Amino acid sequence: MAKKNSNDNGKTFTTQQGLNSYIKGICDIMRRSNCAGALQYVPELSWLLFLKILDDTEQREAEEAEAVGDSFADSIPEPYRWRDWANPEGNRRLNLQMGQMGQFLPFVNEEVIPYLKSLKNKPQATPRQKIISEVISSVERVRIDTETNLLDILDKIHEIDYIDPTHIFPISQVYEGLLLKMGEKNNDGGQFFTPREVIRAMVKAIAPQVGETIYDPCCGTGGFLAQSYEYIRDFLADDITPEQLETIKLKTFYGREKENLIYPIALANLVLHGIDYPHLWHGNTLNREVIYGDLFQDAPPQFDIILTNPPFGGKEHRTVQAQFAYKTSATQVLFLQHVIDSLKLGGRCGIVLDEGVLFRTNENAFVQSKRKLLNDCNLWCIVSLPAGTFVAAGGGVKANILFFTKGKPTEKIWYYDLSDVKVTKRKPLMMNHFQEFLELLPNREDSERSWTVTREEIEAKNFDLKAVNLNTKVDEDKSTAKELLDFIEEKGKEVALTLSVLRKWQR
Repeated sequence: MAKKNSNDNGKTFTTQQGLNSYIKGICDIMRRSNCAGALQYVPELSWLLFLKILDDTEQREAEEAEAVGDSFADSIPEPYRWRDWANPEGNRRLNLQMGQMGQFLPFVNEEVIPYLKSLKNKPQATPRQKIISEVISSVERVRIDTETNLLDILDKIHEIDYIDPTHIFPISQVYEGLLLKMGEKNNDGGQFFTPREVIRAMVKAIAPQVGETIYDPCCGTGGFLAQSYEYIRDFLADDITPEQLETIKLKTFYGREKENLIYPIALANLVLHGIDYPHLWHGNTLNREVIYGDLFQDAPPQFDIILTNPPFGGKEHRTVQAQFAYKTSATQVLFLQHVIDSLKLGGRCGIVLDEGVLFRTNENAFVQSKRKLLNDCNLWCIVSLPAGTFVAAGGGVKANILFFTKGKPTEKIWYYDLSDVKVTKRKPLMMNHFQEFLELLPNREDSERSWTVTREEIEAKNFDLKAVNLNTKVDEDKSTAKELLDFIEEKGKEVALTLSVLRKWQR
């Protein structure tokens, strides 16, 4: 965020609770202004918040350029910059408000939004201008119902002037909380959101390094890419060099997303996290139909790291299946094939797959895809997740995490079992649930939750990869027949006594 200017009237946030509460207040105004649910107000807040952060960033960059005698050109010209029309003291806003009543909303709908969407079509448009257009791509007009409510929202967003990073998370973390709300109450947003602790555990297990390319072929709101950026940034800490910072901001993160609503949110999310150039491709990964691909133009054909959670339960048409070696309508199996093909030799992958992919052996494409996985890659770990892992994000499918490295065949698989952990909306999976897993992972140690299976055992089961924990303790009732009958008789007496008391109360 831009540093706080002593002449500004913005708010300074020094506690997480204060920032969370403030953002919630903005969402409350949106909820009563024709944006009742998260699928309405999160996209609306996304592009407005993005434009505010962008304007702060470019003002800071202009000051830095001036200090060393360099020139700087704003990505957005006057009067379409945030500081011109959204800032309460902006020249264009003041002129509109002092003019004929009701001119502000038409200006935003008929001039600002169309102009920002057209930036990518300018001759020699910069990557940042293309990103701006794509963040605005799904916005036809402001969803807020009245000019008064819109001005109120703009004022409150503009007041987010300084966040103390030594005491609280940056605004990107607050934004992640809003994205989670898109998956509440079993609405369609759940398919785009992987629980944050699952992502953190996967990123820690893969351990991405600066200089490696990271790809998510169905990136949703960008969670895996954002968390990978934070992991690398935290790992390098104060020792990061300008060259390394440029690499992770501009040349590291690649993704694909087909949903028109979610794609611009992913771009906004990654930029808010600090990734200046997210190379996101808008289109259908499996059938390769592109909606907008300019940001992905220089992407490599294969990647060092893939982290992803393909959609559960999808079905693909035969025309899509025809593009794959092993044909099936099951979306996740096709994504698994795409992932293997997109990984460099020596590249590492962490992928979430539903349990059906692991245990199904009655369809050739499932068996062939898993055989290819074990032949082309070292599948070194499978984590069996609890059944309720995705409940908070609108899904109840039992899933697993597969980790593998491309280039050598699998000889044995180390399993870790979390399936007995009770997970609900109010008690989600937490990072401490993965603590032992991360401790045992380097040496693949056995425990009550972990064990190793050989390639021969897997092939003997026709490539059934489902986790079966033989260490699980089963409570066995060793009572004799007489003891069981005595127990039933005693309970019968208790029931009869209770019934007699109840009958007396009815008299």
